[in-house]
Amino acid sequence: MSAKFLATLSLAALIGGPLPAQPRPDAPPPGRDAPADKDPDVAAASAVEDAQPKRGAVTVAGRSIAYTATPGTLTIRNEEGEPIASMFYVAYVADRAKGARPRPVTFTFNGGPGSSSMWLHMGSIGPVQVQIADTTTTAPAPYRIVPNRFSMLDKTDIVFLDAIGTGLSRPIGRAKVKDFASVDKDIDAFARGIIRYLTIANRWDSPKFLFGESYGTLRAAGLAYALQQRGVQMNGVVLLSSILNYGVRQPGYDQIHLTYLPTYAATAWYHDRLPNRPATLEPFLSEVRQWAIGPYANALAKGDALPDAERDAVARQLSAYTGLSTDYLIRSDLRVTLSRFRKELMRDRRRTVGRLDSRFLGIDADPVGEDPEYDATDAAISGPYVGALNSYLFGTLGYRTPLSYRPNFYAELGGANWNQGHAAPGGRGGGAAMALANTALDLSAAMRQNPYLKVLSLNGYYDMATPFFGAEYDLGHMQLDRSLRGNLTFRYYEAGHMVYVKPAVMPLFKRDLDAFYDSATTAP
Repeated sequence: MSAKFLATLSLAALIGGPLPAQPRPDAPPPGRDAPADKDPDVAAASAVEDAQPKRGAVTVAGRSIAYTATPGTLTIRNEEGEPIASMFYVAYVADRAKGARPRPVTFTFNGGPGSSSMWLHMGSIGPVQVQIADTTTTAPAPYRIVPNRFSMLDKTDIVFLDAIGTGLSRPIGRAKVKDFASVDKDIDAFARGIIRYLTIANRWDSPKFLFGESYGTLRAAGLAYALQQRGVQMNGVVLLSSILNYGVRQPGYDQIHLTYLPTYAATAWYHDRLPNRPATLEPFLSEVRQWAIGPYANALAKGDALPDAERDAVARQLSAYTGLSTDYLIRSDLRVTLSRFRKELMRDRRRTVGRLDSRFLGIDADPVGEDPEYDATDAAISGPYVGALNSYLFGTLGYRTPLSYRPNFYAELGGANWNQGHAAPGGRGGGAAMALANTALDLSAAMRQNPYLKVLSLNGYYDMATPFFGAEYDLGHMQLDRSLRGNLTFRYYEAGHMVYVKPAVMPLFKRDLDAFYDSATTAP
């Protein structure tokens, strides 16, 4: 073992970072690992844990914070001790004085399912971020990667984790990507990865947080309970742009139409498509919420028995809230799907609105089509994020690996390939039954069993992928005891799915996270 490696080991141990294994070579020795499947990129993954630390510093709230950034891998093993996956992570661990109290550690991930943690890593709470244009397409490379003065590193160490099959995480041994393509297998893999990190980094005594975005919120809610059952008690869970309940999205059920209405209204308000546009979003959206769960819900519940007069009255009010014509709404049976709304709202201007952030506008070749041809948000921001992640990880941090970074892996992990079944804790009448996942029930169980657990729900008004009213519904149906309801907090921003892409939101985002972390780490 080289002197240079021993020096690196001592440094990482001193600051509380993960103990690094010797960096692996550019290509694995023949026969070291059995190919996991036919993909040569997967076959190159290794069961040998890796860590390649590098020093950095960032200034937050006027204070310079020195830290160690460690890209590396965690080997996940099954109950028989066989390696089944290599989970990639990038950990940011701030220096702390000898004898100081353990710092909090936050495990952070995006969703998809099938997305790496690239978005949160390069845009939200880490020490660096890529600069992008707000609501318009960012110009091509070179991209600007700048220090993030709104980083959470002053409050918590941060570990970004990539789901198996995404980023640089891969199945190994006899495992295949499809073995992790389910709600429960994914939760189990993350639980094992987090426990492994706590062990090698000696962080068992640190306050612990989960931070999930999009499908990552469904994962985080399930993880909070799964980890607790394995003896890992969490201090807090941050849910950014939530989807917790697959059940309400089944065809034939009306809840999803109620869920989308306030976001439709916010979008129509933003683009000035309302016949009588209010001056501000609130209390307008509160009014829309109340109408959605009242007259609108009652009308939809009547189904084909809805009287014509009531149908016409509901259509008129729906038009006032959405900017769509009453004729279109009646022909749509008062139920406008997301893709149709995105196409119809700005049809007269030959524009579509974005799914991830409805402030963004797209241009279709076919203006009379039924659905948008692409998501204007995704098209506008993916290039900068993908380019910045690769430049930062392999350039600035100098990480060495034979693998290529997968921003997403939807071909294997998305859509019909993903098993949405999940057994909620307990169940009624004895035993849990497998059903479409609703991990708000897992989070509820975790909060009842750990009354100190706090949850922060962060939402963008213009998020059409995971609408804020859906988060309110799912989290509002956890059947929490009154004594625990104060542990759940909601915050909102005039932004979309990735609220952090809007520069003006970042000070508010940081303010709300600071308050949450302070409350969740204060001794009772």
